[in-house]
Amino acid sequence: MNIKSIDHIVLTVKSIEKSLDFYVNVLNMQKIEFKKGKDKRYAIKFGNMKINLHETDHEFEPKAHLPTPGSEDFCLITKTPIEEVITELKNKNIKIIEGPEINHGAQGSITSIYLRDPDKNLVEISNYN
Repeated sequence: MNIKSIDHIVLTVKSIEKSLDFYVNVLNMQKIEFKKGKDKRYAIKFGNMKINLHETDHEFEPKAHLPTPGSEDFCLITKTPIEEVITELKNKNIKIIEGPEINHGAQGSITSIYLRDPDKNLVEISNYN
């Protein structure tokens, strides 16, 4: 077996609407609506990846053993220079809780900032150096 990449992850959220607002209007991702069977589902898309959103107590099967809002910690890579990202987030009144700082990403050195989404998930936004 040779795993190539991650296609999508699932976030369990308290509110689909608040999460869509944050990821679409703050982080400029694309809202996706789709159906699986009779169920209407939502995701956010960026690049060639997506994050599916499951609302707490209304998750779809199969699901994580203990789906919990606010339990994720993930890193997003942006093409936009991190200083421009900081300015954009400040203009949108989004609090940066840490950074910029140098970290080690999957492909080398990255400069990162950290913020929280509406469920208090830790969202790292980074540029490769």
